[in-house]
Amino acid sequence: MKIGVISDLHIDRHKSLRPDDYVAGLVEVLNQREIELLLIAGDISNHYQLTHQFIEAVETTAHVDVRFIPGNHDFWSEDTDITSAEILKYYMHMDACLIGKPYHINDAWAIVGNTGWYDYTYASSEFSLERLERRKYYGATWQDKVKIDWPMDDRKLSEIAASQTRKDLDQVKDKKVILMTHIVTHPKFAVPMPHRIFDYFNAFIGTSDFKEIYHEYPIQYSIMGHVHFRNVFEEAGITYICPCLGYQREWRSNQIIQEMNHALYTIEI
Repeated sequence: MKIGVISDLHIDRHKSLRPDDYVAGLVEVLNQREIELLLIAGDISNHYQLTHQFIEAVETTAHVDVRFIPGNHDFWSEDTDITSAEILKYYMHMDACLIGKPYHINDAWAIVGNTGWYDYTYASSEFSLERLERRKYYGATWQDKVKIDWPMDDRKLSEIAASQTRKDLDQVKDKKVILMTHIVTHPKFAVPMPHRIFDYFNAFIGTSDFKEIYHEYPIQYSIMGHVHFRNVFEEAGITYICPCLGYQREWRSNQIIQEMNHALYTIEI
């Protein structure tokens, strides 16, 4: 089976392309590469209904199964009539969402997914917890502060995400696992320090709550997004993949198909 993985599509952030253009571009790449299953590691859009519509459009047009986990942008509730917690429930009722629903590929392989959440441990130690909780630095505000309304703090959310992931992994621990998160779970994908801004903002990039999970379960591939890097490396028998499409200003060309082809990583099992 050929599995395609991609993240951080941000289909509503391009200056001139519409969401339908993202559907058409991705479908063309999936067909060219003969992808049979597509995994999306979050940040499809800034509105839950648009995220849902995109997934359904790709599935019906490309005739492939799609599985996803929402990213932080997919939980933004500023322009909606429901809370971020209600948006999470909405996603979890979707067949395509992996949270709480491990996907059994075959007798040997399964996929487990969770957004994860940041726990501030990737920030420089010079910043106090109180300082990090402000989520403001050098005049910039981490936008989740104003666009997400979780009923608890970030570190508690990270713990809950890790706990849910363990429960899902327990259901498939006899199989080889593809683990997909949105939040970074390996520090190699954080912005290298020292850095004038990300010494602080790395706090909202990754989590350490998944660290022991990699030692306890048979994870073969770990997919993540959020940082808009495109990189792959192997460590201790696990292949770590960050397949972000990212914002237009981060692209290497103006061609969406070229950028999707570069971002999309293929796993063959």
